[in-house]
Amino acid sequence: MITVANRIFVAPEYAEQFEEAFRKRAGLVDGMPGFLSNQVLRPVSPGDPYIILTLWNARADFEAWVRSDAFMQGHAKSGTLPKEAYTEPNKLELHEVVQDSSRPDLAEEPRGGPFKMH
Repeated sequence: MITVANRIFVAPEYAEQFEEAFRKRAGLVDGMPGFLSNQVLRPVSPGDPYIILTLWNARADFEAWVRSDAFMQGHAKSGTLPKEAYTEPNKLELHEVVQDSSRPDLAEEPRGGPFKMH
């Protein structure tokens, strides 16, 4: 299992619009093989980023998603806020799940190399 965290730095005056965009998301990822969940995490401290957290059964499932037509369709509206809505570049992080207390029988994700979008 892997997690994918997209850290997005949003100017406070655009926070409501940013959250609303996720409430109205296309939802195409929900039907992808290996997709487990999507969470939008709101920061509580000034200057911290929003975190869009997805969980996947395996890295291969996530990589199939980013190469899919559904990914392109699902992200077609992601640029609807003006560039000044973002205070820093976003940062995408993949993490391999070594252990999950809610799933003690979960097999550890094999080590992979760095992720490259294309």
